[in-house]
Amino acid sequence: MKADFFELKQRGTTVRTEIIAGITTFFSMSYILAVNPAILSAAGMPAGAVFTATVLASVVVTLVMGLWANLPVVLSAGMGLNAFFAYTVCGVMGYSYQTALTAVFCEGVVFFLLSLSKARDVFIRSIPPFLKAAIAAAIGCFIAFIGLQNGKIIVANPATFVTIGSLKTPEAFLTLLGLALCTTLFMKQVKGAFLISIFAITAIAFPLGLVALPEGFSPISLPEKPLFWEFGWKSVFSFDFFMVFFTLFFMDIFDTLGTLIGIASQTGLVDKDGALLNFKKALITDALGTVAGSSLGCSPITSFAESSTGVAEGGKTGMTAVAAAGLFLAALFLSPVFLLIPSFATAPVLIIVGFLMAGSLRHIDFSDFSQCFVTMMTVLMMLLSYSIAQGIVFGILSFVLCSVVRKRSKDVSLLIWVLSIIFLIWLYLQK
Repeated sequence: MKADFFELKQRGTTVRTEIIAGITTFFSMSYILAVNPAILSAAGMPAGAVFTATVLASVVVTLVMGLWANLPVVLSAGMGLNAFFAYTVCGVMGYSYQTALTAVFCEGVVFFLLSLSKARDVFIRSIPPFLKAAIAAAIGCFIAFIGLQNGKIIVANPATFVTIGSLKTPEAFLTLLGLALCTTLFMKQVKGAFLISIFAITAIAFPLGLVALPEGFSPISLPEKPLFWEFGWKSVFSFDFFMVFFTLFFMDIFDTLGTLIGIASQTGLVDKDGALLNFKKALITDALGTVAGSSLGCSPITSFAESSTGVAEGGKTGMTAVAAAGLFLAALFLSPVFLLIPSFATAPVLIIVGFLMAGSLRHIDFSDFSQCFVTMMTVLMMLLSYSIAQGIVFGILSFVLCSVVRKRSKDVSLLIWVLSIIFLIWLYLQK
């Protein structure tokens, strides 16, 4: 493939730089190959099939991003989105993973259609910036909470609902050890900090008898067949399904926008309006990734913030994405290694990723009580109801309430008014 296809000279980069950037990005985000099967298996999905689906979807959509959009952005199953899929939709709400995959598919199709039109700008502007930040922070706190649960740091208690677990248990101790290691490596800016931590804790778990090699174990094997086109359409017209769809859509689109805006700022690859080059192509690619991923049996695919690690190494073109896609493809035959990893080894990653997402609280003006009220309602209701959807509902309703009380109803968009009415009906119909 000709180097000028990627406009290397125009963007001031080289083949070597781009390949190194791709390798860096892959190792920064390859933890998803261990984490995603672990999370989605809680929804009753076969871990091996999820691994295959995650890899295949990542490879295909990342290649499209590199070859068509020519951007150094790598995509895979989104953190937060997978947790909502497994623990809320299939766990708390009791839906089958087939129904959850249907919601992901529908969300991806709508995201795709929105990306083709100017309606995306209307939708983006309808949500006030501080509310976007509040929801992102709340989701981060929720993910961190799940990590603490998976690591046995927080356990159930009949009197107080939750309490601290026994730190003498091997799982809790290794979770704390992993958290300390992962935090140290991350703060030292060690490339692949998450993956190093995951493999280190897994290795320590072997002599403790917490992980064992199955009989006839081989680190290399042919991939399992993915769950192709396993959808369930029975509940698509219910309010609960709409809330699942809306939450996935909201999380997916703003997760993508946040990453792409960050990449634009970091690379300087912007057009005359200050938007990321080939922004429309990037959005379309991201949406198609979710459609393809759900068809293979995977939670929503999104642009990874870890793409910034490759950009920091000098990646400026789609060649970075192509290099990363090649490594994902190679990993397809290493599923036995990734599927050995226990949940307490991935728990520290969930906790740290959650903390990083919660960093969006810095965009909240807590001296403004209305912003403070809306933010805390969003965060607390999401955590205490164990539902991302409930958190978003109470966040939006709180925003409308504060706007009306302050006689600033004009700040509430038509879309938010419509959603508020739907949410009130939905809350009334809750069992």
